[in-house]
Amino acid sequence: MRGAPLTPPDAWLFHDDERTKAAFEGGWFHSGDLATIDADGYIFVVDRKKDMIKTGGENVASREVEEMIYRLPQVSEVAVVGVPHARWVEAVVAVIVVKAGQSLSKDAIHAHCAEHLAAFKVPKDIVFAEALPRNPSGKLLKRELRHKHARLFGQ
Repeated sequence: MRGAPLTPPDAWLFHDDERTKAAFEGGWFHSGDLATIDADGYIFVVDRKKDMIKTGGENVASREVEEMIYRLPQVSEVAVVGVPHARWVEAVVAVIVVKAGQSLSKDAIHAHCAEHLAAFKVPKDIVFAEALPRNPSGKLLKRELRHKHARLFGQ
């Protein structure tokens, strides 16, 4: 169901008129979320535009890879990011926190992903971490992971 075009109140401007104007282009609010609409009109958010990984000419939704890795019972947390790569432009990298008292190998994760995902979506590398970076309200900070692992492939 479509409603009236959104008009931002002046309080939303935060002194950045250009970005505010761009966010409301065409009468719609462009949040940066990527979504699909099914035949019944339901909207499903699938990822954030800034989290889309461009690898070897293909787009990879980080959330899709994360959901596949979360199927492994040993995984406590996972974040998938794209990092610079000379051949692929960006490489898919999974940063994983393993549940306490559990063990998990890179080979097991890679095999699991290769069995269930297209080859270009399978992480090129897997990094194990004690915790994932979060802001004070608990939001995952993928930009910190991209920055921390930017030189993983020598870039």
